[in-house]
Amino acid sequence: MQNLQINLKYSKMSSNGIMSYVNVVNELDKKLRSRADDEKEFLGWLKLPQNYNKREFDKIKRTAEKIRRQCEVFIVIGIGGSYLGARAVIDSLKNNFYNMQDESKRNSPQILFAGNNLSGTYLEELVDYVSDKDFAINVISKSGTTTEPAIAFRVFREVLEQKYGIDEARKRIYVTTDKEKGVLRKLATTEKYETFVIPNNIGGRYSVLTPVGLLPIAVAGINIDELMSGAAYAMDKYADSDLRYNVCYQYAVTRNILLKNNKNIEIFATYEPKLHFFIEWLKQLFGESEGKNGVGIYPTGAEFTTDLHSLGQYIQEGRRNLFETVIYFDKPRTNITIKEEEGNLDGLNYLAGKTINDVNEKAMQGTVLAHYDGDVPNIQVLFEKLCPESIGHMIYFFELACAMSASILGVDPFNQPGVEKYKTNMFKLLGKPGVQ
Repeated sequence: MQNLQINLKYSKMSSNGIMSYVNVVNELDKKLRSRADDEKEFLGWLKLPQNYNKREFDKIKRTAEKIRRQCEVFIVIGIGGSYLGARAVIDSLKNNFYNMQDESKRNSPQILFAGNNLSGTYLEELVDYVSDKDFAINVISKSGTTTEPAIAFRVFREVLEQKYGIDEARKRIYVTTDKEKGVLRKLATTEKYETFVIPNNIGGRYSVLTPVGLLPIAVAGINIDELMSGAAYAMDKYADSDLRYNVCYQYAVTRNILLKNNKNIEIFATYEPKLHFFIEWLKQLFGESEGKNGVGIYPTGAEFTTDLHSLGQYIQEGRRNLFETVIYFDKPRTNITIKEEEGNLDGLNYLAGKTINDVNEKAMQGTVLAHYDGDVPNIQVLFEKLCPESIGHMIYFFELACAMSASILGVDPFNQPGVEKYKTNMFKLLGKPGVQ
C-alpha cells in the first residue's frame, strides 16, 4: 500500500509548538467523528472509503464499460467539486496526451469537460469538435440550477437530440444528481435517463469518491477499486486522534501556526505537471472551507520548475507572507536518461547517466533550501509513486486535514455562503424572475 510521508524539517515549526495543540486537536476530532453518522451533517466523506454504496459502485463500473463501448468522446458537465476531483484524478493517472492518442492506445473515450465556465467561444468550439463524433454526456449537479452546467447541458442535450433523435439521445445522457429533489432529478425521471446519486451528506468539494467523480474516472479506464483502497487505507491510518502519530493533523496544525505567524498565503506546489488539476482541486477544497468570517489561508498553486521562471523571484524576495506545501513523488512512471554527447556543445555532459527525474529532484531540493533561507517555510508531502492508491490516499489526507484545519480556525468547513453573493448579483443583472 502506498504510504504518505510528511517532512516538516523546513517548515520553521518546532515539535513543541505543534504538540501544544494535542488537546485542541483531540477535542475537535471527537466533535467531527461524533457527527459522522448524522445524515444532516456534511461529514459523509469521513467514513465513505469503507461505507460506500457497493451496489451503486458496481453499477458505476458496469455503466463505465458501456460508455467506453458507446462513444468516442465523453463530455463531463459540471463546475467546482462537480468536475475538479474527477479531472484531478484523470489527469494525474492518464498519459499527459491521452486525449490526443490513437484510440487503440488510449483504450477509452476522450474525456472532455464543459459547464465549468461561461465562455460561448469554448462551448461553441466544443460543439463543433464533437459534431462528427459519437459522444455521450454526464451532467453533474445536485440542484440542476447552477448556471454554468445548466446552460451547457441545455446546449448539448439539444445537440444530442438533433444528432441521434430523442430516444437514442436518452441513452447517451447520464445524470449525477440528488436522490429525490431538484430540477435535474425531475428531468431525469421524466426522460428516463440513467442516474447516479450525490449523497445528501457530502458537499461538492468532498465528493470526488462518490459517483460525482467515480463515473468519469472509471470511463477513463482508471481502477476505482484501487482508488478506494488507497482512501480506505488513509481512513484507517488517520483514525488515531493523537497528534503525536497523526501526520494529517500535524499538517493541519502547522498551517494554523504559520497563519498566526502572518504566513497567510499557501502555495500548493508540485514538480509534476500531471498534478495541475489536483492543485486546482486543493485550491477549491481549502479556499471554500476556510475563507470565511475574515479569516483563512489564501490557497494558490504553482508548477515547478516552470513557475520558478515567472514567480520564483517574488517567492524568493517578495512579501514574506508565503509558505509552500510541496507534493512530490519519488519514482516517476517513466523516465529518460541523459546521454553523453560528443563535443559537449550544450555543456550538459556533466549530467550524462542521470535521469531527468534526478535533475528534477535536485531542483526541488535546491528550491526548498533557497525558499527556506528566504523565509518561505516549506512542508513536503511525499509519496513513492503516482498510482490510483496514492491518489486515493492523498484525497482522503487533504480532506481530513482541511476539515481539521478549518475547525482549528473556528469556521464551518462544509458551507460556502459567500459563493452565493456573485450569483445573486448576476441574476439581478440578467433579470431572473423572483430575484430582488
